[in-house]
Amino acid sequence: MKNSKAKLKTRLFRPKIIVILGPTASGKSELAIKIARRFNAEIISADSRQVYKGLDIGSGKVTKKEMMDIPHHLLDVASPKQIFTVAQYQKLAKKALQKILKKGKLPIICGGTGFYIDALIYDYQLPEVPPDKKMRKKLEGLELTELLKILRRIDPERFKTIDRKNKRRLIRAIEIAETIGKTPKLKKHSSYNVLKIGIKKPPKELKKLIEERLKKRLKQRLIKEVKNLRRQGLNWQRLDDLGLEYRYVSRYLAGLINKKEMIDSILKESWQYVKRQMTWFKKDKEIYWVKNIQKAINLAKEFVLT
Repeated sequence: MKNSKAKLKTRLFRPKIIVILGPTASGKSELAIKIARRFNAEIISADSRQVYKGLDIGSGKVTKKEMMDIPHHLLDVASPKQIFTVAQYQKLAKKALQKILKKGKLPIICGGTGFYIDALIYDYQLPEVPPDKKMRKKLEGLELTELLKILRRIDPERFKTIDRKNKRRLIRAIEIAETIGKTPKLKKHSSYNVLKIGIKKPPKELKKLIEERLKKRLKQRLIKEVKNLRRQGLNWQRLDDLGLEYRYVSRYLAGLINKKEMIDSILKESWQYVKRQMTWFKKDKEIYWVKNIQKAINLAKEFVLT
């Protein structure tokens, strides 16, 4: 009985955090802002592309107007010319989290990059694997299909969630697996009391939202954004590595595909990305999946006030 009471007491005194997650285009940012306005909160982005300066339209970064005066963290913290790692994210996001808590405010983590979310809320000790130039040189000479075969053989779990068209990430994943074995199963111990709310949309509705979002982004001059990134010095390979819209708009600008192929490829790749996101999230049994905003707000209210 004493042990049970001690555990309960420890849990009650852990700082509270709300996580808003879900697949791309599901409406995470809008929901996070609505909850933040109700409960005196600040938002930490958990998006692997919104960390980069200049990746605004294609990454779906919230505008100043959309923020509605709610402070947002971990946006525009890195140069798109440089690779930003999950370890770097973890370090900066933890600092932001502590600042929010010191203000007496509620932190809300919002995003679709599952590994970023887990790296922040759990006490992960991320493995340090320095680059192996000799191995990289050998792997860079291989085709994507060959790299995928290697990763599938040596680390089938990482193979399920990786961007299979991103050669840089494939090489890095193989490098890590070859050095330390399969991606380590990190223990999910958290110093925080966490409520995870996942937005659930029927496939048909989500596909429609993805199509509508792309049309909107093209009207918002997405192609001009990619041209600006080129002018800033990003080469074609780096733009390709950034994935989704940046990959296929850059291929269109390079003359490798036409406009229809660009649009079709973005839509197809976006849906494949949804599947990878859901593969990650389905492993987490702590997520409360909701179909509407009111249900999410009710969950948040019960969590914050108890």
